[in-house]
Amino acid sequence: MSTFRVVAIPDNVAESVRATGKAPTYGFPAHKEIAAGRAPCRHCLKLIEKGQELLLFTFDPFQEHGVPPLPGPVYIHVEACPRHEETPAIPEEYRGRMLTLLAYGGERKLISEIRVADGEEEKVSSEMFANSEVKYVHVRSTEAGCYLFRLERE
Repeated sequence: MSTFRVVAIPDNVAESVRATGKAPTYGFPAHKEIAAGRAPCRHCLKLIEKGQELLLFTFDPFQEHGVPPLPGPVYIHVEACPRHEETPAIPEEYRGRMLTLLAYGGERKLISEIRVADGEEEKVSSEMFANSEVKYVHVRSTEAGCYLFRLERE
């Protein structure tokens, strides 16, 4: 039985960026371009294929968890896409990739940081949630350093 569920950026964030062409909270312009390579959509959690349009904008994955902010760049599809269902499994597109898992407790306290690869992401995530202090886990690309999605306790 899984101890977590995968959480993508909310619908209202993706819809706002598409409608206004601006990053929520910050108001910075979103940048529209053609994907030149691997670009993960933070809303549907699928890959934006080479040649497809994408929007690059500033997003703070800690916005609902207090200050200080920690904004960074994220991608979404230009065209509307369905939000990733909150499933108890790491999406296939990210399995076996080099990921950094950051476990946080109350008041955004960093409890643990573990780099994984070769299919260890679900096992390590479950082990992190075995610690009752862990409230959520941010999954980041180890190669690019960018935020991908959040894991929340089931």
